[in-house]
Amino acid sequence: MVLLLSGALYAFASARNAERPIQTLKVYFTGDNNLFLTQSSVSKLLIQNQGPLTDKAKRIIDLNELEVALKSNRIIKEAEVFMSVTGELIAEIEQKRPIARMLSENIYVDETGTWMPLSKNYSARVPLVTGQIDTSDLRPVYRIARWVDQNAFLKEHITEIHQTSGAEFNLRLRGNDIVVELGDTTELGTKFNNLKAFYQKAIKDDIIEQYTKLNLRFTSQVICTKK
Repeated sequence: MVLLLSGALYAFASARNAERPIQTLKVYFTGDNNLFLTQSSVSKLLIQNQGPLTDKAKRIIDLNELEVALKSNRIIKEAEVFMSVTGELIAEIEQKRPIARMLSENIYVDETGTWMPLSKNYSARVPLVTGQIDTSDLRPVYRIARWVDQNAFLKEHITEIHQTSGAEFNLRLRGNDIVVELGDTTELGTKFNNLKAFYQKAIKDDIIEQYTKLNLRFTSQVICTKK
């Protein structure tokens, strides 16, 4: 009898809770990159999917559908939507992080190797990508941009990734007119190590302004062209 009564009370409480109206909508951003979306823009995404959410009974809200709607936004990396016992609808959002910006397409290449749109709220300071880019295959650009993003020296000094005709790339360095001929995306670790070694020595010897071009295609040496 006690078990039956407990079960009936639980069922009654659950049914009553399901009818509780949503009181508020709260949006929280997780991770370090909370710049491209606002709480207002996330709220609009949710409302566009199922209409006004406050004052609706909890049982009417489809949480999975709301998560799918949020994840369809290319700025959002992960999204979780859930309800509190007090009637709050809560959305936790993790945004993508851009590592390069494609100038011709006005999009970012993000940390996962896909693309994300620009945002009117914030402009990321990342290398520009120019030239003859195949937007259907961002893997070559992504390989270079990821190396730049993960290396403090490269991140500080490389401002542009330029694809020439074919599958070769040139780089631009901050503060001078030197063109760095990277070649293809093979052996990037060795090529970038060579660039760092050359650059640091040229700065130390105060001769960096004497050069117009650095050829990194051959991993055993750096070929320099003087003015």
